[in-house]
Amino acid sequence: MASLTDRSPKLDRDRLVRDLVPPPRFDGERFSTYRPDPAEPSQAAAVERLEEYAAGLQGETGGKGLFGRRRKRPQAGRGIYLDGGFGVGKTHLLASLWHEASGPKAFGTFVEYTNLVGALGFAQTVEALSGHQLVCIDEFELDDPGDTVLMATLLARLTEAGVSLAATSNTLPDALGEGRFAAEDFLREIQALASRFDVVTVNGPDYRHRDLLESPAPLEEAEVHEATDRDGAVRDHFVDVTRHLSTVHPSRYRAMLDGVTAMGWTHVRAVTDQAVALRLVVLADRLYDENIPVFASGLPLGEVFSPEMLAGGYRKKYYRAVSRLTALARGDDR
Repeated sequence: MASLTDRSPKLDRDRLVRDLVPPPRFDGERFSTYRPDPAEPSQAAAVERLEEYAAGLQGETGGKGLFGRRRKRPQAGRGIYLDGGFGVGKTHLLASLWHEASGPKAFGTFVEYTNLVGALGFAQTVEALSGHQLVCIDEFELDDPGDTVLMATLLARLTEAGVSLAATSNTLPDALGEGRFAAEDFLREIQALASRFDVVTVNGPDYRHRDLLESPAPLEEAEVHEATDRDGAVRDHFVDVTRHLSTVHPSRYRAMLDGVTAMGWTHVRAVTDQAVALRLVVLADRLYDENIPVFASGLPLGEVFSPEMLAGGYRKKYYRAVSRLTALARGDDR
C-alpha cells in the first residue's frame, strides 16, 4: 500500500510560483457563473466593480522589455479588498478576477504566500512576484503578528514594483462567536498601503449553511483499508503522517499530493502540539483544494484539534481545517 510518508518532493522556485493558481474547483468559475442574490444588491455591485477592475488591469505590463530593461508601468500597483461574511462567494469572485486578468498573475492563500517566503526567502519572493500584473491573496489572516507584518511588507514591495493586488479575508460564521474580520482590520494592518485599496462589500447569508462542528462518524480500520484500496490512494497511521509533515516544507505539500486520489488515516487522535496542528491545517487546505477524499478511523475529525486550541489564537485556522476535513470525509462536492 502506498504511503504519504514516502513522498518528499524537491521543488525549485519556478514550480512554487507556477503552483500559485486557484484551486481546481474554481477552474470553470467566472464572473458569469456567480449567481448574485437578488435580495443582496451588493453582490451584483461587487461583480460589476471587479469587472471594471479587471478591465483596468489590461495594458499594465511588467517583466523585462527590450534589451532586458524593465518596462515602465503607468502607476504603482492598485489594490481591491473584498469585505464580506463567511460563504458569500468571495473566493469565487477572487478566482474570477484572476481568470479575467491577462499577463503574469498569482493566486494563493495568505498561508501559501508566507510559506513561499519561508521556502525562497523574502528577496527571492519579491523578485519572483514583482513581474506579475496581479497577485490575489485569499483568506488574509491576522492571527500571527509576525506573518501579518511580513505580508504587509511584501505587499508594499510588490505595489512599488507596479503589481496590483486583490484580497479577501478569513472569516467564520457568527454562530461560532467570532467577530467578522472587517475591512478596517485589514486596512489597519497595511497602513502604508491602505490608500491604494478600494473596499468592495459583499453582503449575504452563508450560501453553504453548514455547521463546522458537524463531523461524520469515524470509520472502522477495515473500512479505511477497503476505501483506500484503489489506484493513487495512500494510507498511513495518523501519527506517522503528522511526523512526516515536519520533514517537508509546507510550500511543498501540494506537490506531495500529486496524483493522490484518496487519503486514508488510521488511529486518528487529538493534536495537542501547536506546530503539529498548524502543519495539519496546511495539509487540510491542500487536500481541500484538490478535493481529495479522506477516510479515517479513530477520533472523529471534528475533534482532531484539542478544545484548548479551538479556543486559542489560531482558532480560525483550526475551525477552517475542521470544516474542510469533515467535508472531505463526508464526500461533499464543494
